[in-house]
Amino acid sequence: MAQVLKGKEVVDALVETMKKDVEALKAKGVTPTLGIIRLGERDDDISYERGAVKRCASVGVAVKHYVLQADAAGEQLLDVIHEVNADRNVHGALIFRPLPKHIDDNTVRAALLPEKDIDGITGGSLAGVFANISMGFPPCTAEACMSILAHYGIDPAGKRVTVVGRSMVIGRPVAMMLMHKDATVTICHTKTKDLPSVVREGEIVIVAAGKAETLTGEYFREGQTVIDVGIHVKEDGGLCGDVKFAEAEPVVKAITPVPGGVGAVTTFVTIQHVIEAARSFVAHP
Repeated sequence: MAQVLKGKEVVDALVETMKKDVEALKAKGVTPTLGIIRLGERDDDISYERGAVKRCASVGVAVKHYVLQADAAGEQLLDVIHEVNADRNVHGALIFRPLPKHIDDNTVRAALLPEKDIDGITGGSLAGVFANISMGFPPCTAEACMSILAHYGIDPAGKRVTVVGRSMVIGRPVAMMLMHKDATVTICHTKTKDLPSVVREGEIVIVAAGKAETLTGEYFREGQTVIDVGIHVKEDGGLCGDVKFAEAEPVVKAITPVPGGVGAVTTFVTIQHVIEAARSFVAHP
């Protein structure tokens, strides 16, 4: 049986560190503050916002809310983003997406300062990831994968890593982050020829295919570490990942569960980025 890489253990370690970091910042007169920018009253957005506020409170991070009507003009949203950019007391911004269809997503992402882009959505943040320089923040899910590997002592240096998925949200940025840790990385996707054989080559496999349980037992071999980024709702209402856990778990060395794996860590990486942004503010007021 595989070692199950539970996200809760990673979160517990992150929370303890974050609490100490927040205390140190408050001692210097700075309260790390997250700005949440939301358009409309979608139930899933409100639910996520409520959870984010609770998680922020658990480590001492403050939250400021910016709520617009769903039919607000793009210029109104840009005005809010410029307000957040200029507010020295708001250290990071989280823009709820997808945006309404009448608003251009590229324009909105370009308007946010990279240093306040805690979700890694701006071109500046992605440039920082690809160039391995301190600019903005990596996409939170990609960094959550790295945090899980680090917490469980799985060093990618010198290892062959297969990344299934090529999106700018997970696949490509996590591949770059792994390369910066001296891994040899292969990026593939659902249109890769003989995908199972390519996946089996990886000592570490990051799966962000975006399709429920698409990677079955034939994709895996003994000794592999599998990080499953996907999360999907099954017909019976349960949750599953991109990997068919019941088939992979008896074969591989270690694997993240769904739920309770990458997703659990991602939500706290967002808050970690707010704290890092506040720390940067103290260092460079």
